[in-house]
Amino acid sequence: MSERKVLNKYYPPDFDPAKIPKLKLPKDRQYVVRLMAPFNMRCKTCGEYIYKGKKFNARKETVQNEVYLGLPIFRFYIKCTRCLAEITFKTDPENTDYTMEHGATRNFQAEKLLEEEEKRLQKEREEEELNNPMKVLENRTKDSKLEMEVLENLQELKELNQRQANVDFEAMLKQYKEYEEEQKRKEQEEDEQEMKAMLEQAQNRRLLVDSDSDEEPAKSRTKPAAETKPTDILQEEPQPQSKKLKTESWERSVGKLNTKSQLAGLVTVRKQKPGPGLANGTENQGTTANTGSFPTATGTTSSLGLLGAYSDSEDSASD
Repeated sequence: MSERKVLNKYYPPDFDPAKIPKLKLPKDRQYVVRLMAPFNMRCKTCGEYIYKGKKFNARKETVQNEVYLGLPIFRFYIKCTRCLAEITFKTDPENTDYTMEHGATRNFQAEKLLEEEEKRLQKEREEEELNNPMKVLENRTKDSKLEMEVLENLQELKELNQRQANVDFEAMLKQYKEYEEEQKRKEQEEDEQEMKAMLEQAQNRRLLVDSDSDEEPAKSRTKPAAETKPTDILQEEPQPQSKKLKTESWERSVGKLNTKSQLAGLVTVRKQKPGPGLANGTENQGTTANTGSFPTATGTTSSLGLLGAYSDSEDSASD
């Protein structure tokens, strides 16, 4: 079985390549190639602009009887993008460019004309200097004079700009240095202010901590004096604050009712009336008994109770 991709083919011993018939093709045959428009052009039929770089499927052929230094010249056929009119142009190896034949006009190119003019002048100068050494010397002196004039004009322009600008570079540098120094000074001042603020905050915190530490022992010292013993509750009952306030207001308005000095004027001893001795004896005993009971009552009862006992004594006496 033969290989699928054959690299070497078999040639018989009696193979003669001269006997192979050659394919006869016309010399002006055309090929279809893909190209871009080499320059800006305008169609003569419809006036459509075709810009440089526009892509076309063109036909290419070799121009007959036109050769430049052995290089063939090719012709290209394209169609207008709007009216489909045929446009042709060919290569120009002498100027490394393309030339328009028919169907469109090439747009004006000032740069190309300037380059062509410079080339023409340079060529004429070289032809003159080729056989005339005096002409070479004259051209050199002209070139040197032109160069000196250009340098003088450049120097004048520089001086004119300096006079108009009035720029003092030394003053600018000095001002820039002063600005840098001022910025550094401001930064240092800001840093110092920040450090001072931080130190003040730290000192305030220390003072607060010290004051707190001083107040804590004072509180701990005063606490034992305020403390009460557990057995004090059995001796006296602490009165609520609201009750104390009520009693104080009552005493200020009415007066204290439980003091003996204030009630001494209210209780008086009834005078004895002259009568029979028995009745007097019995009445005296009753009065003395009644009056003797007052001190005990005052010591044990309240002021209202004393008043009640006094009224009872009067009733008994009247009876």
